Amino acid sequence: MKKLILGMAIVASALVFGQKEDANAKLQVANKAAMDAYSAKNYTTAAPKFLEVYNLLKTNGQDDKTYMYYAGLSYALANNSDEAIKIYTELINSGYTGIQTTYTAKENKSGQVATYDKSTWDLLKKSSSKDYSDFKTEQTKSVEPDLYETLSTLLLNAKKNDEAVAIIEKGLAKYPNNAKLKELQGTGYYQSGNNDKFLANLKEQLAKNPNDPTNWYNLGVLQAKDPATTNDAIASFQKAIELGGSDPKVTNNAYQNLVYTTIGDDEKAVNEINALRKTKPDDATKLIEARKERFNKALPYAEKWYQASPTNLDTVTMLREIYMMTKNQAKAAEMKAKEAELNAKAK
Repeated sequence: MKKLILGMAIVASALVFGQKEDANAKLQVANKAAMDAYSAKNYTTAAPKFLEVYNLLKTNGQDDKTYMYYAGLSYALANNSDEAIKIYTELINSGYTGIQTTYTAKENKSGQVATYDKSTWDLLKKSSSKDYSDFKTEQTKSVEPDLYETLSTLLLNAKKNDEAVAIIEKGLAKYPNNAKLKELQGTGYYQSGNNDKFLANLKEQLAKNPNDPTNWYNLGVLQAKDPATTNDAIASFQKAIELGGSDPKVTNNAYQNLVYTTIGDDEKAVNEINALRKTKPDDATKLIEARKERFNKALPYAEKWYQASPTNLDTVTMLREIYMMTKNQAKAAEMKAKEAELNAKAK
């Protein structure tokens, strides 16, 4: 699960009521406090101040949800998930997109381009005056995809998986090609234990981007749960290693899972061998040989895991056990000494 990343810039606006002076003064004070707090990364203070600006505007007939959005963003950055979730949910339900239109025209005498409100811009454009030209409008980008992505992330982090999946599916209905929502959908399915849908999601993502090592790794994890797809899991982990060489976390985890997947349920195997030793010794011998073969196959993966993570105690312990099983006493002794060294450092 990726960490929540929010990078929307807060832009100061020129706010004025044209009504009561005291109301306008309150607005300016609240707006400055919000902007100053946000600029200082004091998001805990900025969030309620942005809400104050929003409510002051709304009281005076201007329902500008931009400031509610700024409040939600600040709450999220302040790690106040409950308040952020409330605001982002309200924004999505209201249909807020954040799209804003700017109206500009050039003053021919000075050659400067200025921004106007729509009414003034329309009047200037309709007038026969030759004082203005180059009338242009420009729209900002919609923040609606960001709303869905951020709310989904907040809900997943709060372990509200069913709510997250519902929001993700609602977002994907509007933005079916949104890669971030598709990734979050897989996380939602995984966290809610819906492995079948998670598997389908992974395969869909890999069909679009077959070079994603994390998705190959996750696919291997799911495949490793079913003994019938063990070979598929091994192939997926190998693919993750091939593609994820620059990401040690993916590589280390993939090697670790290759070892465990290749060995299989060793406790179960040992219990079966012990149960057959007296009554069916020949069958027990076959199981012993099969177990040795699995450990031999796992050995190169374990050695690669150790190369990638030589100070990991689990890695060293597993490699020692494999060397013991494959009768390499010298290497087993080397790993035993390394194990003792790591244990001593940990104390």
